Amino acid sequence: MEPNEVQELKEHAEHGSSESELRPVAFTMSVLAVLVAIMTVLGHRTHTEAVLDQNKATDQWNQYQSQKIRAYNTSLNADLLNSLTVADKQKAQDTLKHYADHQAKWNDDLKEDQEKAKTLEEKVEQAEARANRFDLSEALLEIGLVITSVTLLTRSRIYWYLGIIFSLGGVASALSVLALQ
Repeated sequence: MEPNEVQELKEHAEHGSSESELRPVAFTMSVLAVLVAIMTVLGHRTHTEAVLDQNKATDQWNQYQSQKIRAYNTSLNADLLNSLTVADKQKAQDTLKHYADHQAKWNDDLKEDQEKAKTLEEKVEQAEARANRFDLSEALLEIGLVITSVTLLTRSRIYWYLGIIFSLGGVASALSVLALQ
């Protein structure tokens, strides 16, 4: 063997050993990329859930408001009927009783609609809190992935460890969603 061939073999052997040392880094990057994708999907779905619940809450508040207006109009009609002199007193009394029955029913409906709307608003707040945690998780995992990739350029494992620390923060943020439910 010639001296330059020996040198080439030595360089190939060194290059091969450095590649095998970086395999855990590459594997970590692959896992982090998958976790980023999962957190992105979970975050988007949770944001969508919050928007849909907000729409339901808005619809519920609109229903509450329309019933409140109807009840107020009926109350005005009853007041007007009480203040006028009517030829047929019995018919006026029947109408007032009918109005009173509607008012009683609407009062119950108003309470129920208000409770439903508040419940939906709470669901929106919970979904937004979960979505924020998923967003934080995604950001931390992306930071971890980028820092870990610097290891491939610098061959310094400190970046790998730092990337793992950020990634663990991202995983912890994702797991903290379970505590919110």
